[in-house]
Amino acid sequence: MKWRPATAADGLGVAAMSYVAVDYLRHLSPTWHQRLQPALWSILALIAISRVPFYRHWSSEFRAAIPFVASMLFMLACLLFEALSVRFVTAVLGLDWHRNTPPLPDTGQWLLLSMNENLPGAMVEILRARIVGLHHFLMLFMMLAFSVLFDSVEAPGMGLGARYMFTMAIGRLLRAITFVSTILPSARPWCAEARFAVPAYPHHWAQKYYVPYASDANAIRQVINLDTAYAEYGQYPNDYHPNWGRMSFLTYFLRPNTADGSWYSVLKKAGGGCNDLLYSGHMLVAVLTAMAWTEAYGGYSSAFVWLLVMHSAQREIRERHHYTVDCVVAIYVGILLWKMTGFIWPGNNSSKTRRLVKLEKIHGRLIQAAKDSDMDEVRELLKEIEWGSNENQKKGQHRYMWVFSCVTMFLTLTIVILAFTWTSDG
Repeated sequence: MKWRPATAADGLGVAAMSYVAVDYLRHLSPTWHQRLQPALWSILALIAISRVPFYRHWSSEFRAAIPFVASMLFMLACLLFEALSVRFVTAVLGLDWHRNTPPLPDTGQWLLLSMNENLPGAMVEILRARIVGLHHFLMLFMMLAFSVLFDSVEAPGMGLGARYMFTMAIGRLLRAITFVSTILPSARPWCAEARFAVPAYPHHWAQKYYVPYASDANAIRQVINLDTAYAEYGQYPNDYHPNWGRMSFLTYFLRPNTADGSWYSVLKKAGGGCNDLLYSGHMLVAVLTAMAWTEAYGGYSSAFVWLLVMHSAQREIRERHHYTVDCVVAIYVGILLWKMTGFIWPGNNSSKTRRLVKLEKIHGRLIQAAKDSDMDEVRELLKEIEWGSNENQKKGQHRYMWVFSCVTMFLTLTIVILAFTWTSDG
């Protein structure tokens, strides 16, 4: 984390803390929250608008527009795949499985319960408080991206947004592949029955490949030895299959009921799911926001954002929205993914490195000009350092942005083509 003296640009940290504090007033004093929140947003919006005419980096913003749109499309495609996966893993085993399957043992939850018994009551209340949620982290990133107007972070803001959405998309895609691979029971057994009207009985895949071998150790040993599904399974009712046109193949995975309507309506209800989804999507968003804030801005406010991440993680575990493993994995996956996508939006360090390299090349000439008291030559050499650094930076960013756009559009088209192929097969 980089630390620097306080400047005018440090107003971003104050704005972030003010936003979180004012928004928390909804729990402490709804009346003051209704007064202060519109006032805060109006002030921030007016300040941002006042800076637009003086912004000097529109050309770099326009160059980053294509990668920004490409990353947004890729993220939407990954979110669609995630929604399909969430509904499938929630519906495939039926409501009876959700009712009867106990949660997994979670030592993190045990630790938090023991802390409640030993910590002062005031501290426990702070840990329980709903200080920050998913929308806070998204808004904190928006504030970070728009702070390019004040030169608080390095332009282009759209380049930072492209990196954020692209990293988010990769993270959500990996998450969906992870939790659809092995179905884990929810830490909230009542969730599925309260939110989803899926059949009580399992999908025919689960009837054949899971139910006969779910609890009988001898049956499990036998299926391992034979490596084939050998057991007879009972008779179950047939699933309801509405006519969704070319999307009718989705009924085999989503298991809708007569009241669900279109396939789009079914997927809108899939958010969050009702079994454990390894790893936590909320924590992934929080960690990516914290990483972006740390790399682009730094300072004391970055430590503040990381404290919010840690508070959010313990609340996810405490309220049993996720197991501890979901939050732990989301933290290190988010950090690693953000580091992996560093080529999309080079940070300040790369710019400084280029200046140092250029300075090393003309060091001798600069010393000689200083000895000769040739200030015009000194100024020209310094301009050469700045010009060369900016040119190299623009070329590097332009090259990386185009490579990133091509890769992103290729991945998006691949997902779309696979979906249409899947539809044709269905």
